[in-house]
Amino acid sequence: MHAIANVWRSLTPLANNFCSGDSPRWFEGLLWFSDLVGAAVHTADRRGSVTTLPLPGHTPRGLGFRPDGSLLIASGEDRCVLRYDGESLTTIADLSGIAPGNLGDMVVDDLGRAYIGCQASEEGAIVRVDPDGGAIVAADGLECPSGLAITSSRDTLIVAESAGHRLTAFGIAPDGSLCDRTVFAAGLDGAPGGITLDAEGAVWASMTSTHQFQRIVAGGAVTDRIDMGDRNAIACTLGGPERRLLFLLSAVDDGPQPTTGPKPARLDAVTVDIPGAGRP
Repeated sequence: MHAIANVWRSLTPLANNFCSGDSPRWFEGLLWFSDLVGAAVHTADRRGSVTTLPLPGHTPRGLGFRPDGSLLIASGEDRCVLRYDGESLTTIADLSGIAPGNLGDMVVDDLGRAYIGCQASEEGAIVRVDPDGGAIVAADGLECPSGLAITSSRDTLIVAESAGHRLTAFGIAPDGSLCDRTVFAAGLDGAPGGITLDAEGAVWASMTSTHQFQRIVAGGAVTDRIDMGDRNAIACTLGGPERRLLFLLSAVDDGPQPTTGPKPARLDAVTVDIPGAGRP
């Protein structure tokens, strides 16, 4: 049996002046995250200072960084992948012909290959976009794939199947193919969303319906919970010094929100004992 520790924690609020938050990524001293409703990508430093990259006409979801430092953005509804190099924004892949659903979360490996979840409830898929812009369906038959992460050994990809209430693992072949599908954790007490990995191989997952972030080990045992009260847990990542800061994105409601008026999303941080590992 695993003891469940720290059900209640003291969170450090960092920012709240944005419409929605998803796919947090720690990169070069900043926390980057997407804002689908606000059509933007935001960055926040550890003091909560926020800057914004407007993306009018797009619905940004998954984020990831290539080895050259450029940012990849999965634009959900138009099913395309954008690249931002710090100055200009270009479309590098149109996935509308192969994606069975709107694009969701994304993880980019250390060779620049992007794995993107396509959010269909029963016939969801993971699409791989290679550095040359080529794209293929890497895995299918998934129940609403959401968060994605790659282990530090670089040979395993874990995906949250929200509709299936489970975490699924794939082996990553040298050519980037996904193989050897196995269940990492099943029978979860909610629908897992955004995920991040720690150095002991556990998965921190947002569990929207239970209003918690949970640390889940292989087999499904929950060893830690962070309760968000009346807020929905949306996504998380480990970053900051030594990757011991767990950044938490939450909202008072996970449905569509107007771009004007009250902005219900919030970014918090909490220090954890076990640092992050792998990608993102």
